[in-house]
Amino acid sequence: MVKLFSYGTLKLESVQLDNFGRILIGSNDILVGYEISEIEINDPRVIKSSGTNVHPIMKYTGDKKDLVEGVLFELTDEELINTDKYEVDDYKRVELTFDSGNTGYAYVEGQ
Repeated sequence: MVKLFSYGTLKLESVQLDNFGRILIGSNDILVGYEISEIEINDPRVIKSSGTNVHPIMKYTGDKKDLVEGVLFELTDEELINTDKYEVDDYKRVELTFDSGNTGYAYVEGQ
């Protein structure tokens, strides 16, 4: 199993069922040095699944005062690949270390 940090639409049961066919199990965690902003999504499949065309996106600031709260979910490798297909090109997947000391993946602003 791999760990994936969600701070937005991947926490929604509808998105989890659409992408993984199940409700994910996870634990609350925090990422330090990042902040949340918003982007507009144009992919109709993603909008249908999430119910909105405005999604949060996490940006690196490096400021230890900036915190993003989310859930660190456990996924299979195949489910992680499905997540790559769900996330639009504005996001990139990176491996990070969270406040708990756990490592896992998160989707952040792509540059």
